[in-house]
Amino acid sequence: MYKVLPKENLQSLFEGLRKIGDVYAPVKISGLSHDFRKVNSISEVDLEYTRTMIPPKKFFVKPRETLFEFDEEKLQYAEVQNGGGLNVILGMHACDINGLKVIDAAYINENPDKYYMQRRESTLIIGVSCTPDEYCFCRSMGADYAVDGFDLFLHEIGRGYFVRIGSEKGLRVIEENSSLFEDASKEDIEEFKENERRKAESFKLELDISGLQDMLDLAWDHPVWEETAEECFGCGTCNLVCPTCRCYDVADYVELDLKRGERLRRWDSCMLRKHGLVAGGLNFRPTRVERLRNRFNCKGSLVNGLLNCVGCGRCTLYCPAEIDFVKIMKRIRGEP
Repeated sequence: MYKVLPKENLQSLFEGLRKIGDVYAPVKISGLSHDFRKVNSISEVDLEYTRTMIPPKKFFVKPRETLFEFDEEKLQYAEVQNGGGLNVILGMHACDINGLKVIDAAYINENPDKYYMQRRESTLIIGVSCTPDEYCFCRSMGADYAVDGFDLFLHEIGRGYFVRIGSEKGLRVIEENSSLFEDASKEDIEEFKENERRKAESFKLELDISGLQDMLDLAWDHPVWEETAEECFGCGTCNLVCPTCRCYDVADYVELDLKRGERLRRWDSCMLRKHGLVAGGLNFRPTRVERLRNRFNCKGSLVNGLLNCVGCGRCTLYCPAEIDFVKIMKRIRGEP
């Protein structure tokens, strides 16, 4: 089923979404940055954004969360409620939706995580089309179009948005707000196709991923790792802004009375030295060279048929050392 949402009905749809739950959407917070934040008015929302610095994975894998509180004197612990009501995320791009599918493989398929699953089930995801810039290479990674993983997807056309319905939750939104939507005409469909064709032709950055896993295996001693390690700060920014990175650390914090405390889960980075540190002081990735090589091999690997990189360009754009992900991968392939 395909529908059209006229531009003049976007405000009314937004009000309908607020009846479902809290609405989070891209908000311009500076001249160069956007962030997904809770919004109360459609006027706060910028659906023409290119990317946010922190991907919307933050709603599902919290940067920092308390798993439980404990009291050693009473020999008991209390699990913290990490669920919540239904939320709406408006304005997710296809690359971030595909990034969540990669995280799903780890948090649902491999080792089911109840907190993550609760958040996925209680979140309505509405995607929106975008225009690539010089950092985007999601088309090369097969992540420029979301086939599933969303409830509704809005593709901008002249008179509004061409709407794809991706789930039963999305269909219910359409049915409950039926007066706001129209059937897609032949002209709407042709415009949708033409816009997708133009978007595909507008990508300035490409990366050949054929045989990439073998290329990385064969590049174990490539000089690019040493050269890049000299530039890298080892700050972990590339992991924090990545929509598919999912490593976390668990730590216990005890209060001054040494009786009560809490166990926290927080984002971790494979680019930090402590990530490879284990009991007894052994570090299985003690050097920056090894950590860089590991990260690039991770991004070039497959998870249930999906690459660990969706080509959003964040790691290159926000790297303080200006390390270019695609340039390094091209060197690994032996390209100029």
